[in-house]
Amino acid sequence: MIPPATFTVRTATVSDARAVATLHCDRITEGFLPTLGVRFLDRLYRRVIVAPDGFVHVACDESGAVLGFCATVLDVGALYKRFIVRDGVVAGLQAAPTVLRSWRRVLETLRYPSHSGDLPDAEVLAVAVAAAASGRGIGGAVLAASKSELVARSVKAVKVVAGSHNEGALALYRSGGFRVVEEIEVHEGVRSSVLVWSDDSLAAGPMSAEVDA
Repeated sequence: MIPPATFTVRTATVSDARAVATLHCDRITEGFLPTLGVRFLDRLYRRVIVAPDGFVHVACDESGAVLGFCATVLDVGALYKRFIVRDGVVAGLQAAPTVLRSWRRVLETLRYPSHSGDLPDAEVLAVAVAAAASGRGIGGAVLAASKSELVARSVKAVKVVAGSHNEGALALYRSGGFRVVEEIEVHEGVRSSVLVWSDDSLAAGPMSAEVDA
């Protein structure tokens, strides 16, 4: 176990992508993306980190090791399109066996953003914390950093999708001010909860005429 210690939260750089991808695969067991492997997710998170409309926050210990992360994009559909165009061939070859076996789940994942209705375009893609560092408030800290970045960018609402049975994830998001707004099936037969967080100060400002879920 890592003893209680101070951690710092910062914006991730490309050099953090492999550690973020590894944490995702180790700690997020539901969904389709973890089955594609660390190399695939490494490329995906590199794309998020360098995108002008995406960002990742990491929590690090004194040695600089990544203990947890939160990845957020302002438009998940645009991210997937950009990823396919710029990384799709290489990433597809790296994950070819899984993609071929699970082509239906690939299509469901890519189609999901278009079925999000009136929900915010911005989305928290994932939050994960190393098992040995759990219970230290890291998940809440990186989620709070993401929300602060959204406010700085005048983005007034963000959604996240979590397994309806994943009480740990749902508790984290609820404690961060998210509320469940609907239940969906990204993948057939698997229920997921969609939660939304809104910044009241922005919602009450000049942008209040725009409608969010």
